[in-house]
Amino acid sequence: MNPYPRYALYYAPGPRSELHRFGAQTIGYDAYSGVDVDFAQGVLRTRPDWADLTRDPRKYGFHATLKAPFFLRPGVKEDDLRAALVRFSQRPRARAVIEPVIRPIESFVAIVPSVTNEELNALASDCVAEFDDFRAPLTNEDRARRNPDTLTPSQQAYLDRWGYPYVMDDFRFHMTLTGSLQPEQSRAILPMLQQSFGALGITSLAIDRIAMFRQDSAETRFSIVACHEIAG
Repeated sequence: MNPYPRYALYYAPGPRSELHRFGAQTIGYDAYSGVDVDFAQGVLRTRPDWADLTRDPRKYGFHATLKAPFFLRPGVKEDDLRAALVRFSQRPRARAVIEPVIRPIESFVAIVPSVTNEELNALASDCVAEFDDFRAPLTNEDRARRNPDTLTPSQQAYLDRWGYPYVMDDFRFHMTLTGSLQPEQSRAILPMLQQSFGALGITSLAIDRIAMFRQDSAETRFSIVACHEIAG
């Protein structure tokens, strides 16, 4: 078993942004402060089971995955990862700008781009590849937890090479708002989330920063320990 802590590189909106507030109040947790927050007003009256429906995303904080959670390989320290993230963020690149919309993705509901964005896909691919030297190899147990028999051949290959199956051509940017839902739950919840998100009036979103999240133990949630704007 790998020793904690565990790390991840995610996009997270700025701590004072409306999008961050929306995400934190939707899942009931602020990854910047590492504390629970009240759900948006009226949610529990509409959905008394909302805490259960958002349990899974609450563990990870409001985010979009760029480099999925990993343990550090032997000999690597957190300060090494922090320094590499600074260097990566300072490298000029075209910033991805998306139109964020709320849609079902698989069995959960998330904020996703309205159309595919090549700059965003390139950012995610670069994160996967350039930080992979920091990642400890998957254990047999870790690999088994991904249920490789249910993955496509390319996803199995990505899992073995990069430690996560949904990368490169299988990457889909998403900011998760619920756990896994039954179809009838999704049909009931989707309009509510679309309406509350639509009220924010966010029609354009620049993916302008990368946050380093840390999970200190299997029983604790991820929280943000570093965040850097991407050089434009």
